[in-house]
Amino acid sequence: SKHTGIVRNFTNFGIFVELEEGIDGLVYISDLSWTKKIKHPSEFVNVGDKLEVVVLELDVDGRKLSLGHKQTTANPWDKHEDAFAVGTIHTGTIAEIVDKGATVDFGDDVVAFIPTRHLEKEDGKKLKKGDEAEFKVIEFNKEFKRVVASHTAIFREEEEKNVKAATESVAASNNNNQASTLGDNNDILAELKAKMEKGGK
Repeated sequence: SKHTGIVRNFTNFGIFVELEEGIDGLVYISDLSWTKKIKHPSEFVNVGDKLEVVVLELDVDGRKLSLGHKQTTANPWDKHEDAFAVGTIHTGTIAEIVDKGATVDFGDDVVAFIPTRHLEKEDGKKLKKGDEAEFKVIEFNKEFKRVVASHTAIFREEEEKNVKAATESVAASNNNNQASTLGDNNDILAELKAKMEKGGK
């Protein structure tokens, strides 16, 4: 059930919300927002604020009420799951160079991680902070809100396609050559046979 309560108190791990006199519930810090990383509830609300909540769990014997605020809205990561599916390509700008890679902010609270080896450009240089480029999603995890993308995969795939096409065309021409070589051999054998037959006569 949905309710509007009043924020009565903070702890490090959540917020106590009064639904009506004598009935308080606890909203854990992880149930405040789908997207924001909140270190302390005071970053999100103030004491006395009204807050929309949903009842998540009711323990009658223990007289405990678990509430959630983020559950009053749809999880945007359900939508991101389709938009940022593995293999999809997005344009973004390198926001930060971090340990073992870089981050790209795709908006809508989606920050993708680009591992160092996936920052390599076609010319062999690496993307730097502020560079705009295309990125291909190589991992998506809704539970951990994790998106991993690669710039290198975009042209590497093109290279692989070109190499494959070249290999296939070489193989095809080899097959043709083999066929023509066999044909040539047959002609030579026929000539030899004819000469031998003449010689025999």
